Amino acid sequence: MAGEAPRRASILEVVRTVLSAFFGVRRRAAHEEDTRHVSPVQIIIVALVLAALFIFTLVAIVHVVTAR
Repeated sequence: MAGEAPRRASILEVVRTVLSAFFGVRRRAAHEEDTRHVSPVQIIIVALVLAALFIFTLVAIVHVVTAR
């Protein structure tokens, strides 16, 4: 509809989008839907946060395993 602002994606939708990109599994329809609602800024921020959490988790696991 003309004149309506595009719907913004929720944080869970952005997280789902980034996680599916991390694992490399996406349907074409899901990709097309995401490109309409998810902004690049949202993707960058969520990707950086999830990458930092992943690295922190790996470091914590290594710390626990090597501490024994």
